[in-house]
Amino acid sequence: MSTEKNRVCIWYVNEAEEAARFYAETFPDSRVAAVYRAPGDYPSGKAGDVLTVDFTVAGIACIGLNGGTAFKHSEAFSFQIATDDQEETDRYWNAIVGNGGQESQCGWCKDRWGISWQITPRALTDAIAAGGIEAKRAFEAMMTMGKIDIAVIEAARRG
Repeated sequence: MSTEKNRVCIWYVNEAEEAARFYAETFPDSRVAAVYRAPGDYPSGKAGDVLTVDFTVAGIACIGLNGGTAFKHSEAFSFQIATDDQEETDRYWNAIVGNGGQESQCGWCKDRWGISWQITPRALTDAIAAGGIEAKRAFEAMMTMGKIDIAVIEAARRG
């Protein structure tokens, strides 16, 4: 049973456990804490089906709810993962996209369950935070990318 006072609830069609296990294998400070099954039949399922999954993604407490097809995910909700170097950026990006996910723009991608992720190198965040012409050049470079290329961001920042 979860002891967190607040956690993020993520709606899945019927793959909350599979998604939670993927996140636990992919990101540090992530784990599956518990899987709860239906004690009886219900309108969209039967006894024994996975109802919810308590899990943590990169330190964020979550509950996955197998709620069916009534609602779809959008980019209005995303996980943002800060990375320290290109190897880490590539590892997370490739894990998500390579597991049936989808590339997007500016460091964004979606996993196979439709959850949006921002794989954001600290070098990009630092460049934007610097302000001025450095931020403008880094921002313009980022706008041309899918997965963020740190070397290009740093070169743009330097001018």
